[in-house]
Formats: sequence, C-alpha cells, structure tokens
Amino acid sequence: MDERIRALGGWRAETLAEVRRLICEVEPEIVEACKWSKPGNPLGVPVWSRAGIVCTGEAYRETVKLTFPRGAELPDPHGLFNAGLAGKARRAVDLREGERLDAEAFRNLIRAAVAANLRAGSPQPGGRGRR
Repeated sequence: MDERIRALGGWRAETLAEVRRLICEVEPEIVEACKWSKPGNPLGVPVWSRAGIVCTGEAYRETVKLTFPRGAELPDPHGLFNAGLAGKARRAVDLREGERLDAEAFRNLIRAAVAANLRAGSPQPGGRGRR
C-alpha cells in the first residue's frame, strides 16, 4: 500500500494517504491490500477489508474514487456519496483536486460499512490486521 500511494505522487497520493489514515484510525482490524494489478496499473488498487471489502481507492487523472461495495445500504446523512448513485449495491465518493473530505462523516461511513459486513457474516479475506 505504501508503494502504491508513493507511486501516485501529488494530490492523489495525499488524498489516498489521508483516506488510509482515517480508515485505519476508525477500524484498527482493517486488512489492507492492493488487488487487481494489470499492465496499466501494476501496483493494483488499494483495498480495505474487514469481513469483506469495506472500501477501494482508485486513482484516476482527475479523481480519487472511493467505492463502497455495500454503499446502497449505508446511511449517508452528509451526502458523501456522489457517484454510482443509480447502482443497486455500490456507491462511491469521487474526490477532485482541492476538495476536502468531511473526516467525521467519512469515519461514520467506514463504521457503517464494517458493521454491514459483520452483519452479513462475510468471511474475512486475508486474515486479520493491517498489511
């Protein structure tokens, strides 16, 4: 994960590093991994899991996209979700350069995503703890 964030550089690296800090602060048992590597993205996509995927963090040229596989079932009273709103399961938060993430609202979203995974009884991929 460190290598993936460093490789991005600039505002996208700063954004993903802040997202990572917030996630790990809220959920100490989170499992971090980079998955789905391919020739155009050999370091893969950052993935945070606990009892299933909680959130992924993809970096595009103009956005950092934080996708929640169970987003449609999560409470979002602060309206963080701004992408994928028509989907039946997933929701995403797209962040652009200069935009600030509402840290407390994001922490609450992470807590809700972990709770949804635990309620669903999904097996924890890759064991316990940060990687």
